[in-house]
Amino acid sequence: MIHLVAVHGNGGGAARFDRLPRPLADDVVLHTPTLPGFGGRPLGDVAGVADLAAALAAELPVTQDPVVLLGHGIGGSVALQLLADDPAAVDALVLHAPVGTRLDTRWFPRLLRPRWVRAAVRWAISSRLLRPLWRRTIVRDVPRPWADTFLEGYREAEAFGAMFDWLTADWFERLPVRELPAVLLWGEDDRVLGADQRADYHRVLPAATERTVPGWGHFPMLTDPDAYARELVGLAHELAVRPHPDHRP
Repeated sequence: MIHLVAVHGNGGGAARFDRLPRPLADDVVLHTPTLPGFGGRPLGDVAGVADLAAALAAELPVTQDPVVLLGHGIGGSVALQLLADDPAAVDALVLHAPVGTRLDTRWFPRLLRPRWVRAAVRWAISSRLLRPLWRRTIVRDVPRPWADTFLEGYREAEAFGAMFDWLTADWFERLPVRELPAVLLWGEDDRVLGADQRADYHRVLPAATERTVPGWGHFPMLTDPDAYARELVGLAHELAVRPHPDHRP
């Protein structure tokens, strides 16, 4: 059995993966934790990425079976922090369009430096008044009930703005090298985080391979859940048999 732990991106929660079939496969168990400060889960005393990583560590299955960690968006950032703190925390890693590189030059993080802008953006995305606009743009290929759940998630994301303080260029530069089996997964049509960023992650994950999927945007778990599930199952099988130099006892 392989345990696949899927961690959502900013503004999301476990619901980001609710369209995926259950089970993913007979031999792949899917776990979808919600990080503190997202999906209605209280932020509590979380004060940085390391605290989110510690919360994620507490959600990992306790098993002798392989554990593959999938991080999407800021979920990938938290996964990298978890491995910085404990290189043997999981057996393998899939980073799907993670947040981490070029944080000092990308336009969106620079735009959201002022806190009032963050609050305005969070309100706008979750606003029921503006929902028809978002259904025609950022979630235009997502069935309406799922699109509404996606947009509503930003209203419940207490930590949305804080991520722009916690994830910085300095944070990324401090990440240590980790040799565990990994895949850098990207959608070829991702307009949120371009696939050209993949190469930057080889500094941190020199053993990582790359997988780019034609036709995928940033949220294939919502737009093409069956294909996304098949891709994850294939990657889980591939990664579970790769050697891990810091393998857990």
